[in-house]
Amino acid sequence: MRTSQYLLSTLKETPADAEVISHQLMLRAGMIRKLASGLYTWLPTGLRVLKKVENIVREEMNNANAIEVSMPVVQPADLWQESGRWEQYGPELLRFVDRGDRPFVLGPTHEEVITDLIRNEISSYKQLPLNFFQIQTKFRDEVRPRFGVMRSREFLMKDAYSFHTSQESLQETYDAMYEAYSKIFSRMGLDFRPVQADTGSIGGSASHEFQVLAQSGEDDIVFSTGSDFAANIELAEAVAPAAPRAAASEALRLVDTPNAKTIAELVEQFQLPVEKTVKTLMVRATEESGHKLVALLVRGDHELNEVKAEKLAQVAAPLTFATEEEIRAIVGAGPGSLGPVNLPMPVVADRSVAAMSDFGAGANVDGKHYFGINWERDLPLPQVADIRNVVGRRRQPGWSGHAADQTRHRSGPYLPARHQVLGSDESDRAG
Repeated sequence: MRTSQYLLSTLKETPADAEVISHQLMLRAGMIRKLASGLYTWLPTGLRVLKKVENIVREEMNNANAIEVSMPVVQPADLWQESGRWEQYGPELLRFVDRGDRPFVLGPTHEEVITDLIRNEISSYKQLPLNFFQIQTKFRDEVRPRFGVMRSREFLMKDAYSFHTSQESLQETYDAMYEAYSKIFSRMGLDFRPVQADTGSIGGSASHEFQVLAQSGEDDIVFSTGSDFAANIELAEAVAPAAPRAAASEALRLVDTPNAKTIAELVEQFQLPVEKTVKTLMVRATEESGHKLVALLVRGDHELNEVKAEKLAQVAAPLTFATEEEIRAIVGAGPGSLGPVNLPMPVVADRSVAAMSDFGAGANVDGKHYFGINWERDLPLPQVADIRNVVGRRRQPGWSGHAADQTRHRSGPYLPARHQVLGSDESDRAG
């Protein structure tokens, strides 16, 4: 086709809201145009690229003996209510009613639909295993769409679902999908890592994400340069310090700190090493715990891993940080002055905190901190768990060789790879 008969709409200038290079180039090359926040029109050039990617995905899925189907984007609410994800999925699930006041959702994924199909169509376990895939539009009502089509609200996704009668059969299909996804990313010439990941609201007992190494993105992973180990930052285990906790060498003292409301301010004003400070974060507790809040302790230079923290028995899901009003009602002090001494609630300390001595933390009185805190002398050692993010260049379980620094990554921009192995409940119901 001649260019005079083709829509080749390029841009000289980069739009101001294009944050990352991929978004900028796709706009300037005339591949996409923004319709609204998180919604894009694929122009002819972009659609050609998208179709080529789609064809690679389809070829490899066909080679893996997966069966292609196409399921509706609009899904009845009763399926989501039956699965328990109607409330669990949260505000990303776009809910609406039709003219007959029947509730529906715009599908962010299709576990409910494919399971309903199988329980109605499969009459015997002898028909299993079965492995289905589709390339279909999805919608997730992202609170802050960004990075162009990489974090949009409407997007095209390849998703696959399989049904089995045994763990061995399930593992065979999972391995086949792992190999198929590896071939897909390799054919595209991408530098990628399959990483162990949290299953999140999708559910399941195990999950791998195929992450593309890039300068832009919002997913952190850790990986070994000497082995195949790689994990999402949310799942990577942070080991406990190898050295035993040092003996106390300082007396406990209460210090006025009226202008130190953050760890950075405390360190700067009192010349305290940041690794000798403790952050106290408060989150809402489960009803079963008998408390309203749980205190989580991490070292001043570490970050709380919210996925790990949410898995604690006392922590309510989804993890929700306490408001200042909730904290003051129980502790009597506000954020910036919180610490583990004499807290009237369950306390969970990260492994690195449990190994500390002579550390500083809030005194649970506004404008005051304790310095020289020591476990067992000034307060009992609380429950200890891995609740922090891994820090680069530290040896972790499963690593060999040198550990690479945490690096920004992003999964496949057009067709994120996902394979869902569904449990045996619905297979049993099918006979």
